[in-house]
Amino acid sequence: MADQNTIIDGDAPETGITPGGTTGAFRDVLSKDHARRGKPPLHFADMTPEQRIETAKGLGMPKFRVKQLANHYYGRFDVNAAEFTDFPVAKRDEAAAAFFPELIHEVTRQVADDGATIKTLWRLFDGSHIESVLMRYPTRTTLCISSQVGCGMGCPFCATGKLGLTRNMSAGEILEQVRVAARMMRDGEVAGGPGRLSNIVFMGMGEPMGNYRSVLSAVRQISAMPPEGFGISARNITVSTVGVVPGIRKLAAEGIPVRLAVSLHAPSDELRDELVPMNKRFDTTQVLDAAHDYWLASKRRVSIEYALMRGINDQAEHARLLAKRLNHYGDDWAHVNPIPLNPIEGSRWTASKPEDEARFLEILHNAGITATLRDTRGQDIDGACGQLAAKTREAFERAK
Repeated sequence: MADQNTIIDGDAPETGITPGGTTGAFRDVLSKDHARRGKPPLHFADMTPEQRIETAKGLGMPKFRVKQLANHYYGRFDVNAAEFTDFPVAKRDEAAAAFFPELIHEVTRQVADDGATIKTLWRLFDGSHIESVLMRYPTRTTLCISSQVGCGMGCPFCATGKLGLTRNMSAGEILEQVRVAARMMRDGEVAGGPGRLSNIVFMGMGEPMGNYRSVLSAVRQISAMPPEGFGISARNITVSTVGVVPGIRKLAAEGIPVRLAVSLHAPSDELRDELVPMNKRFDTTQVLDAAHDYWLASKRRVSIEYALMRGINDQAEHARLLAKRLNHYGDDWAHVNPIPLNPIEGSRWTASKPEDEARFLEILHNAGITATLRDTRGQDIDGACGQLAAKTREAFERAK
């Protein structure tokens, strides 16, 4: 078993490989493109305050111009320096090139739920593709964002897992997903008219704990008030993990009140070994212990994500064992989100029967477990994360 104090992305987040990729019981599933990964251009969101000042100085601009750029980026969601009327005309192009290189480029959008759900496929600097999903509800608007290109966790029922891990994303690439979505809401591009982006969930492509440094930088900038960040409360940010224990423990020590979500999907080690290969490195006891410790440190109830799969993990005995495992800790520390599986094409993994979903919830409720069946958005499009990117890659391979 790996050292519990090992941080998953170590000192080199750009490598996109965990220590388990070369040693230990778990080995990352790598994309064939992994070997040609590179670093994205340095963006304003990636720079330290000192780097921003030095870059401005190199362009012959005084220090106060950096704050102007920050106001445009975080406060107005704007990177079009050609329209910065408070900026010298002669310096606008230089500032745009130095601070705001294009990191994500929209390839296509899929719209569902009468315009309330928008899934976007983005192309990155190296030709890789990622996805984000913007979902508007009556009382909130949530953006689901990606943190890695592909994913190395290898969960067999997941479209992203089939892609393998290409590389980690930079903080700038992560934050650009947020900036564009915030601008879309402000400008009324989502059904329901102008509004505000209120919630961020790191539940898109990738394992956030495998890209800890960039994810944490993004969390800090999402939650800081303008002109240091986008001003979305940390309490409205959820960071998901398949159970990377060192990352959970490190996040607990940060003292940032984000919500932790653990993709458990099975109540026993025998079953979870099949569904979530990372379980061979950090088993259910280690994962649940770390998640409960996160609750003790943050006083924020942990979300237990549980994709219901027909005849595999959705029977009464699974619900009873899950309730027993959670109630072992003796306090109301977890909220279970049973999720109707959004199946990927041609997969043997499929959604549970409605009566099994209802029975699963009933057993949890009778055991005193708070549980809510997750609303599934985007069923009339390539809703499962990674489906759109996978189809795009398949089409590209066929065209070669």
